[in-house]
Amino acid sequence: MTSPIASADPSGTLSSPAARSFHPPSLIALAWRQTRRDLRAGELRLLAVAVVLAVAALTAVGFFADRLNNGLQRDARQLLGGDAVVASDKPATPEIAAKARALGLAVAQMVEFPSMGRAPDVLGGATRLVSVKAVTPGYPLRGRLQVRDAMTPAAAPVRVATTAPEPGTVWVDAALLDALALRLGDSLLLGDASLRIARIIVVEPDRGAGFMAFAPRVLMAEADLAATALIQPASRVTYRLAVAAPGSGALTGSSGDAAVREFVREVEEQIKAVPLRGTRVDSFSSGRPEMKQTLDRAEKFLNLVALLSALLSAVAVGIAARDFAERHLDDCAMLRVLGLAQGRIAGAYALEFGLVGLVASAVGAAIGFAVHFVFVLLLAGLLDAQLPAASAWPALFGLGVGLTLLAAFGLPPVLQLARVPPLRVIRRDVGGLKTGSLLVLAAGTAGFVGLLMAVSADTKLGLIAVGGFAAAVAMFALLGWLAVGLLRRAVPEAHAPRWLVLATRQVAARPAFAVLQISALAVGLLALVLLVLLRTDLIASWRRATPADAPNRFVINVQPEQVEPFRRQIEAAGVKRYDLYPMIRGRLLAINERDVTAADYTEDRAARLVEREFNLSHTATLPPHNPVSVGRWVPDEAGAISIEEGLAQTLALKLGDRLTFDIAGQRVTTRITSLRKVDWGSFRVNFFAIFPVAQMPELPLSYISAYRAPAVPGFDNALTRAFPNITNVDVSASIGQVQRVLDQVIRAIEFLFGFTLAAGLVVLFAAVAATREARAREFAVMRAMGAGARLLRQVQRAELLGVGALAGALASAAAL
Repeated sequence: MTSPIASADPSGTLSSPAARSFHPPSLIALAWRQTRRDLRAGELRLLAVAVVLAVAALTAVGFFADRLNNGLQRDARQLLGGDAVVASDKPATPEIAAKARALGLAVAQMVEFPSMGRAPDVLGGATRLVSVKAVTPGYPLRGRLQVRDAMTPAAAPVRVATTAPEPGTVWVDAALLDALALRLGDSLLLGDASLRIARIIVVEPDRGAGFMAFAPRVLMAEADLAATALIQPASRVTYRLAVAAPGSGALTGSSGDAAVREFVREVEEQIKAVPLRGTRVDSFSSGRPEMKQTLDRAEKFLNLVALLSALLSAVAVGIAARDFAERHLDDCAMLRVLGLAQGRIAGAYALEFGLVGLVASAVGAAIGFAVHFVFVLLLAGLLDAQLPAASAWPALFGLGVGLTLLAAFGLPPVLQLARVPPLRVIRRDVGGLKTGSLLVLAAGTAGFVGLLMAVSADTKLGLIAVGGFAAAVAMFALLGWLAVGLLRRAVPEAHAPRWLVLATRQVAARPAFAVLQISALAVGLLALVLLVLLRTDLIASWRRATPADAPNRFVINVQPEQVEPFRRQIEAAGVKRYDLYPMIRGRLLAINERDVTAADYTEDRAARLVEREFNLSHTATLPPHNPVSVGRWVPDEAGAISIEEGLAQTLALKLGDRLTFDIAGQRVTTRITSLRKVDWGSFRVNFFAIFPVAQMPELPLSYISAYRAPAVPGFDNALTRAFPNITNVDVSASIGQVQRVLDQVIRAIEFLFGFTLAAGLVVLFAAVAATREARAREFAVMRAMGAGARLLRQVQRAELLGVGALAGALASAAAL
């Protein structure tokens, strides 16, 4: 006997008069109708907000990085000052310049180093740390050097310089004139030379973004360099030889580019063959590495925050999508009764989610485009040039991320609605959601992780962020499962309050929901706690690292014959505690008689260390702030050397290893007899390597000193007048400048962290709302069994507070 209501046909669809007269709408019409209804009911609100946040965070960083990279590519030759540059700590060999000229390339040479600029005594005698650049005629080969011939822009327009400074003159930054109270036409004292200030520098195309870029620039003719007597043995100097193909534009012909490539290839082969240690070739394809490195670091920080926002959004989408599917089970059962096929139901929801994902991604991309202008504003101190317009790629990538986010974490539970049996109309206990297919989840997760790895632009950074996030989720789920399992035993039914018993039994009755809620809450709270720790601990502790009595002056280039007069002058001014050590410039050539090169190491830091010159020193007395951690320090032990333990670890050095250094052309071989622990944040004079001997007269050296300057008016000026060749670095001013740049990066990161906070709050809201329907049904049953409103409130508080406390404890432990 068949039911008068409906009967089942062979396909499993209920057949009834209503179903037989039902004419299903088209797939697009059905999807549009469902979308409008769900939007009005607020069913898609959490999903849309999560997608918008993820796409906005990722595209904001993407637009900024895109404009930055396009700008670096556009201005690469200008940033170099040529089509290619040979940079070294020694003057380029004449053969390199001759090779460039033989290929038809123009050549210009530059010498850069820090020094002290002084005003004449009759004009106050003030001093200022400056960055000196001595150039040959023809500088710059690429880019436009813009100068001004008057103190104010109104008095003289900015114009492009067509020649380098004439001998006997210098061009300076306006900041130097203000610091020394000088005007155009006045003299500037550099070492032993007095040079007339002829022009003000407005734009220097190849300025770069290294540490010395913070000091005012002094541009002078290379012909005047010898008269200053500033370059002495062991001085820190960078020599740059720039070449350029014929042509005045940013782009040269194919023959010119071929000549540049040939020059780069031949010089690189010569560097490897000789080898020329400490020499590198920068071409227009790489730009200025120090500027790109500074901006890359800021971009990595921003990428990390954007990745965290996207990962949190994925959690929110997964929870919200499952909650959405739970609330639509009955609707889909009725559609099955009315004869709608499974494929049509699945297609309708797929179209609905695709439409929502497209709109939400477009809104997120628009927000990201607006937000990236804030990054440009916040990082204005690092970006002097006008950036080109952004391309459409970040927006397209954002759309892809948003759609992938919904497809990977939103559709799997929703597509189960197509398999809801029609019988659920009369039996609510059938047709519930099941655990999604592991294959579908793995495929979606892999696609999303692939996109995040692409947007990270750094494999290591992406693996750390995604892997750490996955490990945290797994740990939270495991600990949550164990906590739920112990919950029933921890609360005895006979003695505990009734509200506590009901709350614990309610949580234990839904272990999967409880674990989901704990994990989601913990992940969201983890992001919030990390934000607090990053802001209040890491950044604040860095700024508090300077002790109250730390040295605020570093003086370098003190010559051996000046040591005693220098010591007497600073002691007479009231300096009681100071460091004064010899400094030797040396390059590591071999370890245990085996030549060492950058190719011997896979770690970037190790490769850089063996390519650069070390600051070495010698003293028979162990520095008190350098305790020996391994081995023994024996005063005046011949052929011995003490190595900083961090350097030893990086270069895989150990006690007894024999090291060979190149010191001003001399090969010096020593044996490691001790390792020292060095606190590089102490603001004391520290060295990677120290010879434990009192005298090394056969080696060229200078001295370095660190002290806290006394509050004596004119102390720095008097010291510089007495020793014009020294470089007196005011560390307090320099650190203040570095901190201002750091503040810019911090503000940009904190601004982007707003997206992470919002994503974390969405996760928290979704986790609490996920069990709303189930909790409402259980409370209705308890109310029917006689439970009062007060008892239900106590049960609800206990359940939510307990879950929240456990999630908070897990998140805090993981964050710490």
